[in-house]
Amino acid sequence: MGRQGIQWLRLLRRCAAFFLATLAVLALLAGAGGQVGQALLSLGEEPDVVAALLRSELGAAAGQGGVMDELDLWERLVVDQSALLRQGLSGAGVEEPEEGTTLDLLPQEETPAPDAAPEESETPAPSTDSSSVVERTLVVSGGEGYEETQGLYLYNRTNLSVDMAAAWAAGVNITLPDSGPQILLIHTHGSEAYTPDGEDVYTPSDGNSRTLDENYNVVRVGDEMAEVFTEMGLTVLHDRTLYDYPQYNGAYTRSGAAVENYLAEYPSIRLILDIHRDALVGSDGTVYKAVTTVDGEKTAQVMLVLGSGSGHPNWQQNLALALRIQKSMDTLYPTLARPITLRGSVYNQELSPGSLLVEVGTHGNTLQEALRAARCFARAAGQVFLGLQ
Repeated sequence: MGRQGIQWLRLLRRCAAFFLATLAVLALLAGAGGQVGQALLSLGEEPDVVAALLRSELGAAAGQGGVMDELDLWERLVVDQSALLRQGLSGAGVEEPEEGTTLDLLPQEETPAPDAAPEESETPAPSTDSSSVVERTLVVSGGEGYEETQGLYLYNRTNLSVDMAAAWAAGVNITLPDSGPQILLIHTHGSEAYTPDGEDVYTPSDGNSRTLDENYNVVRVGDEMAEVFTEMGLTVLHDRTLYDYPQYNGAYTRSGAAVENYLAEYPSIRLILDIHRDALVGSDGTVYKAVTTVDGEKTAQVMLVLGSGSGHPNWQQNLALALRIQKSMDTLYPTLARPITLRGSVYNQELSPGSLLVEVGTHGNTLQEALRAARCFARAAGQVFLGLQ
C-alpha cells in the first residue's frame, strides 16, 4: 500500500475510533439503555481501553506529543466533558487544560488573579448573529479543579481549600423579614446583551453585544426575575442603573457603593443578586452559547459565581446559599445550571452574606433563551428563599 493509501487508512481509523468514543460518552451522559447502550457503557468503564484507542488510533506515538494535540475543537470538547476519557488519558503525557480554558472556551472577561481588584477592562465581544453561534450544553462529571458534594459541582479557580460538604451541612443562616425589600437585584454590567435574533434586534452601544436599551440587555433579564419573585410572594428591589456606562472601568466600585447605600436605607435586604451574562469564545474565535431544553424550548444555562479572597473571609456563607439554589435548579430543571465557579475576586459579595453573581446565558444566546432561563432560575431560587422566611 502506498504512502497516500496508508494516510487515508489512518484517517478512517481515527474517525471510527473517535466516533466509538463519542458514542460511549453520549451513552454515559444520556443513560442509554438497551444492548447497544450497555455495550458502550462497558467499553467506557475501561479507561485503559479508551486511552489505548485514542493513543493508537489517533496517531500519537510515544515521544511525539500528547493525544490532545491530535484532536480538533469538537473532539477536545467531548474529551473534556467526560471524566472517563480524562481519566483514561491521565498519566499518558496529556495535560489538563490550563485554568480559564475549560472546554477550550476562553472567557471573554478574563478572571483576575486571587485577591486582585475586580476586572477593570474588557475585550469587546465579537459581533454575532444566531446563525453563526455553536450550541453546547455545558455539564461536568468531575475532573481536575472540580469539587463535589450532593451531586453538585464547583469549579475552583483559586488556591483556596473548599469544603463543600461542610458548607452544605452548615445550611443557610439567613432569615427574611416580613416587611420591607428582601431581595436586591443589581447589574454591575447592565449593558451586557445577547445575540440579535428575530424581533430582538438592538443598536449596539459601547462595543458589540452591549446596548443601553433596557428592553434587550440584562436589565430586562432582571425584570423577568423580579416578576417571578414577586408572584411567589417575595419582595424585590430592582436597581436598573447601568454602572458600566459611560465608563466600564470602575463598575464594581460604583455598584458596590450603591449596594452599601441600599443596605443602609433598607436594612430588610438579605439577598443580593448581581445579574450578568457570560461570554464564551473558542481559541479559534468561534462563539458558543450555553443552552439546554426546558419544556421543549431552548433555554440559556445559568452559572452562579462566588467571590473569595482576603477581602471576603466569609465567602463560605455565600457558598452555602449557592449550593441550595444549585440543588433546586438541578431538581426542577436538570442541566439548567452550569457548575458553580469560585473566583479570586470579591465582586462586592463581602457586603452581605446573601450575595451571589448570576450569569444568565452567554453573549451567544438569544434574549428569549435568556428570559426563559431567568424565569426558571427565579422559580428555583425562589423556592429556596421562601424557606428562609
